[in-house]
Amino acid sequence: MLSAKNQKRESATLLIKGGHVIDPTAKINALMDILLRDGRVAEIALPNKVRGSAEEKFDARGLIVAPGFIDLHVHLREPGQGYKETIATGTAAAAVGGFTSVCTMPNTAPVVDTEEWVAWLRHPERGAVVNVFPIAAATLNSRGAALTDFAALQRAGAVAVTDDGKPILDDEIMRAALQLGAELNLPVVQHAEDTRLTENASMNEGPTSFRLGLRGMTAAAEASIVDRDVTLAQQIRESRLHVAHLSTSDALKSVRRGKRAKARVTCEVTPHHFTLLDENVGEYKTDFKMNPPLRSAADREAILVALADGTVDAIATDHAPHATHEKQVEFERAAFGITGLETALALAITKLHREHRIPLTRIVELFTAGPARVFDLRGRGSLARGCFGDVTIFDPKKRWTFEAAKSRSLSQNTPFDGWQFTGKVVATVVGGRVVYRAD
Repeated sequence: MLSAKNQKRESATLLIKGGHVIDPTAKINALMDILLRDGRVAEIALPNKVRGSAEEKFDARGLIVAPGFIDLHVHLREPGQGYKETIATGTAAAAVGGFTSVCTMPNTAPVVDTEEWVAWLRHPERGAVVNVFPIAAATLNSRGAALTDFAALQRAGAVAVTDDGKPILDDEIMRAALQLGAELNLPVVQHAEDTRLTENASMNEGPTSFRLGLRGMTAAAEASIVDRDVTLAQQIRESRLHVAHLSTSDALKSVRRGKRAKARVTCEVTPHHFTLLDENVGEYKTDFKMNPPLRSAADREAILVALADGTVDAIATDHAPHATHEKQVEFERAAFGITGLETALALAITKLHREHRIPLTRIVELFTAGPARVFDLRGRGSLARGCFGDVTIFDPKKRWTFEAAKSRSLSQNTPFDGWQFTGKVVATVVGGRVVYRAD
C-alpha cells in the first residue's frame, strides 16, 4: 500500500498555464494550457479553457513549453565506474538540461550484455530522477564476435543494441545484427569508426593535427563504416540502423542515400560537433578531445545543413563524464569524451537558432519527436492527450553563463566552462512532477 505521501504524489495534478507550446508531433505552435494528471497529459487547450482543476499551477507566461526532451546517447557510467558518474548524478544533470528521458550506453564495467544488467539499470534503487532507457550490448562483452540475446534484452527493457565505442567491423556480424533487429523491430546503433584505420589517433586528421604532431583520424574511417551499414540496411528492408554521433560530410551522404531508398536509417549529431572545430583543440586542450573527434569547417557546415533540412533525426549529447585524472594528462593519453547534458539546449539555441536561423520548432523536434521516433518511445515526444506527462519548459531569451563547478554531474570535463549562452531550461517535469526548477 502507498504511504499518504506517495498517494498524494501519485494523484497530484499540475496545470501549466500561459506558455507557448511547441509540439511538432501534434502540430501545435501556440499559446496553450496543459493539465497533467496521474502522470499523463489530461487536457491541452487554449488559454483558460482547461476544464479540470489542479492542485499545483506553474506560470509559464513568456516561456516555451515543449514535450520532455529525450537524449538518445548518454554514458551514466554505472555499473562499475561510479567515480565518474552515477545514474543518480547523471540524471540530475539531465533534469537541469531539460531532459526527461535518457538512453544509457552499455560500455560499462561489466558491459551491459545480459537481461539482469538491463533490469539493474532500471531499478528504483539507482536513484534516477528522469526516465532511463537502457541500450544493451549488441555482442557479448562488446567484442564483436557473437550476438547477445536481443529478444531477452528487449524483454528486460532495452530499447536498442550497440557496441558503442567498439564498432562492429565484421560484415557478417553486422548483417546478422541488423537481421535479428529487423525480426524484433529493435534498432541497432553503430559507433561509426573503422578502428583499423584510427589506431593511436587522438584527433581529426588535418592542419591542426599536423601542427601538433598528433596522429589524426580520417573522415574516411567514419564514412566507410556508415556506407557499409547503410548498404546492409537497404538489403535488410525491415532493419533499423541508427548512426551515433555522426560527424562528417561523407557519412551524411550515405545516410541521405539510405533515406532516399526508404531504408530505416536514422542518425544523431552532438552539440559539440555543430559548434566546435578541430582547430579548437589549440595547444593540446584535452577538454576538446572526443570520439568522433571535432572535425573540419566543411564537415561542420554539412552538419548544419543536415540539421536544417531534416536529414538529422536527433540531437544527442554523448554525455561522457571522466574524472580529472583521466583528462589532465598528455593529450594522447587523455580519455575521449566530454559532458554535455546541461549545455545542449543552450548550444542549440545560441548556435543553431540565433546564429544559423534554424527555427525553434525544428530545434524542439530534434530534442523530442525525432528521438522518440528513432527508438519508438511511444507516448513520449508529444504533449497530446494521453501521452506521458513529461514536459520541458525553457526561456529562449535568457542569457546566462555556464559554470562547470556548479554542474550536477560528478565530472567537469567540458570545453564550455565559462561560455555565455542564450536559452535556459526553467523547469523539467517527469511523469507530472516537477523534478527541476531553476533558481
